[in-house]
Amino acid sequence: MGFLPLGPWFLIPLKVMAIFGRMRDEISSIMERDPAARTRLEVLLCYPGLWAVWIHRVSHWLWGHHFRLLARVLSQIGRFYTGVDIHPGALIGQRLFIDHGTGVVVGETAIVGSDVTMYQGVTLGGTGKQHGKRHPTICDRVFIGNNANILGNLTVGENSRVGAGSVVLTDVPPNSTVVGVPAHIVYRNGERVLLTDPHDIKDPLSDALIALAARVEELEERLGAEPRPPDSFAAEEAERTAYRVELERLRVYVTMGEGI
Repeated sequence: MGFLPLGPWFLIPLKVMAIFGRMRDEISSIMERDPAARTRLEVLLCYPGLWAVWIHRVSHWLWGHHFRLLARVLSQIGRFYTGVDIHPGALIGQRLFIDHGTGVVVGETAIVGSDVTMYQGVTLGGTGKQHGKRHPTICDRVFIGNNANILGNLTVGENSRVGAGSVVLTDVPPNSTVVGVPAHIVYRNGERVLLTDPHDIKDPLSDALIALAARVEELEERLGAEPRPPDSFAAEEAERTAYRVELERLRVYVTMGEGI
């Protein structure tokens, strides 16, 4: 007695189980990363960033199966309800957490790894009208602060952090923290990165700062002033540490806006 062919219909329950398993996994990741999340039901009902990711899963499937117009329409519906604009062509990894969500834009050729956290106003955009890969690649476990702009075909390495309001125009090495406009590295592998050359910041005002510093040195030489060694960050770090200890002692600052 032979076995009856089960066919592809046998795989449908397995695929459905896998989809629900992924959904539970993403809800659990939000519970772990957001102290404001109290219950799974609250996450399911009150987190538009989660809805945006789920809607993108469907629109990306449609995009990959050449239902391009339907995919774009669905993504626009998701944008209307969630405030998050993710192009159907973007590749999104597992457990993406978009907190608050409003104003997030992810371009067509962007690639986002797993366990990435984004806040409101983040843009993964392009810098020109060329075709092909023109949007950023965000590796695993990257944290992107609110209103940060990451522009162009660049890569943000694993475990890196992008400060709020930063504009990233070049590659970011793994395990780094970047801030500023344009963004520059301030921490790498847990150690403070000291900038000794203003050109490293790549700011339009760098040339003016260099000229001003040179002028000050020239005037000091004329006045016969002794050259001063460059200031270290030791005093700044000590003052910051003392301030945090004092705040921890008072415990007043945690009563306002906690969990936001």
